[in-house]
Amino acid sequence: MSTDALHELDDDAIRLMAFRVWGYKQGEQVSLLIHLGDRLGLFQAMAGAGPLTVAELAERTELHDRWIREWLWAMAAAELVEHTPGEPDRFELSRAGQAVLVDEDSSLFFAAGAFSEPTRPDIIDDLADAFRTGIGLPYDRQGPRGAHRTERMLGPWARLALVPVILPMLDGVVAKLEAGADVCDVGCGSGVALEAMAKAYPASRFTGYDLSRNAVEIARRKMADAGIDNVEIVHARAEDLPAEPTFDLVLTFDCLHDMTRPDEALAAVRGSLRDDGTLLVKEIKCADTLEQNRANPMLAMMLGFSITSCMSSAMSEPGGMGLGTVGLPESRLRELAEAAGFTSVVRHDPGEPSNVYYEVRP
Repeated sequence: MSTDALHELDDDAIRLMAFRVWGYKQGEQVSLLIHLGDRLGLFQAMAGAGPLTVAELAERTELHDRWIREWLWAMAAAELVEHTPGEPDRFELSRAGQAVLVDEDSSLFFAAGAFSEPTRPDIIDDLADAFRTGIGLPYDRQGPRGAHRTERMLGPWARLALVPVILPMLDGVVAKLEAGADVCDVGCGSGVALEAMAKAYPASRFTGYDLSRNAVEIARRKMADAGIDNVEIVHARAEDLPAEPTFDLVLTFDCLHDMTRPDEALAAVRGSLRDDGTLLVKEIKCADTLEQNRANPMLAMMLGFSITSCMSSAMSEPGGMGLGTVGLPESRLRELAEAAGFTSVVRHDPGEPSNVYYEVRP
């Protein structure tokens, strides 16, 4: 754009664009500070404590008061902690802040676990290369931090919603689980869902499949530490499921869109599922077009996740379908399920902001 053309632009439009761009840079910095607050126990130390001075929070955490002061000012500026008017040195974490930033075991809105440390420069270099080659990064390229971040993001949901809310939506499934069923969690990650179900339904037998060695190691250690003996964790792909009918219930939670060949995965699930069995699919709420998806205020973030993780994983092998985070709307899932040999897809929406569930049957 020439200098003359630039001057012809409306000044307010330039300012608005600049504000929008720098707003994303501010988000980057605040994200890092949320991670540090979570990592250092600052949010946890503020939870339920009422208004605290800088010195009091420094004493509680055994951290340097000057660094605490700058962090608190930043969190107040971001409107994540409350500042007491007229008292420049006093700050408080509200009940809402506690639910979102601290209550990992009791709040479905817990989000601090999503704020991991910044992406390593070598992974960013690999992502840039992926734009040139078309081949993305396999999930384990993120290292153990990827599996750990996913575990913390999914943990509250698995503990608070899966057993009491989601499974009862499915026709006849809870009765089978109580009597003793064979269950497979495909893409089980670090096993948070398996742990919740195994504890709730001790008569049932559970198998977890995952391609990530890091996730499998975490899941196996988790089951051993919890003394759970009705779960087996297998390092394998969905395509490696038994070819004969084996399972009464198969689960895919937020992972079909990450797979290089979700069509082949669904075909393998169909082959391993008994004729009266159920496939439960948890997927991202999304639509077919960009215009429809822009109703989601978090769409840019989801597409960022897609490039850095979901689509990258789904493109990590030649011929990968590359669906990505918002690439599996209901219409596409129904097409893939029908092609895999399923005849019934029932949508369940319990009101979660990001996810929807599909009860899929042979």
